[in-house]
Amino acid sequence: MTGALPASAAALLILLCATWGLGQIAVKLGLEGISPLVQAGLRSVIAVPLLLAWCWWRGVAVFVRDGSFWPGMLAGGLFAAEFWVLYEALALTTAARSTVLLYTAPFWAVLGAHWLVPGDALDRRKLAGLLLAFAGLLVAFADRLGAPLDATLRGDLLALLAGVFWGATIVAIKATRLTRIAAERTLLFQIGAAGLLLPIGLVLGERGVFAPTPLVWGALLFQAVIVAFASYAAWFWLVARHKASALAPFLFLTPVFAVVAGALVLGETVTWALLASLALIGAGIWVVNRPAVSRA
Repeated sequence: MTGALPASAAALLILLCATWGLGQIAVKLGLEGISPLVQAGLRSVIAVPLLLAWCWWRGVAVFVRDGSFWPGMLAGGLFAAEFWVLYEALALTTAARSTVLLYTAPFWAVLGAHWLVPGDALDRRKLAGLLLAFAGLLVAFADRLGAPLDATLRGDLLALLAGVFWGATIVAIKATRLTRIAAERTLLFQIGAAGLLLPIGLVLGERGVFAPTPLVWGALLFQAVIVAFASYAAWFWLVARHKASALAPFLFLTPVFAVVAGALVLGETVTWALLASLALIGAGIWVVNRPAVSRA
């Protein structure tokens, strides 16, 4: 595993961040013809067989009795909950705001790891990063303080809750034996559980696929094939070869791409408060993930 990130890996990582940012735009486009939970479930239903084929090609054993089943189900349940509330959020608020709030996940993960992951306690550097990210949250909601609980504010709160679930998923993986199994198997637990959102949406009376236009189908396939399968497979390839400290700072580019794409593709309004929130949350994430300086 290498320390310095070569130019080719950095270019791939930037491409992945752009893909993930565009993924939120694809969800918004897909919502024009597919209801939220059904769309989230279909995304996983399409991605699972692709991931299984990938595991077969890579020689990754999928069904192994190693005590990872129940931790995997926990991570899968949290992952499914994240996408449940995220897709509901995207039906109510903008892709830009939802992505910025979703990417508070490292904030919640660091808090959870302090209590649940041995050797991952808070120090002054991490605390400073958390305070920066928390300030970003306050700025994000500053223009909504005192406002009635309208659909947009509910969407913002759901996007924030999605970030909490994502952070909890990270902690669940770090605190259990999931750290000792193939990353592809961990992803299968998560995507497989999220596939249950399809029948849940139908049971709850969602409309399902109500406007199957080429744009809607294209948006769904982009989410399933490009985001849920190809980009995650590429991400795990990078994680296996490079240190997490070299990769983590790049992830902040994802909400940047989402904000830009939301403005260009969807015509979303980008406020100074949102940009300030984006900068503060990103700075906090960078501080938390910055390697500690060794003292001679």
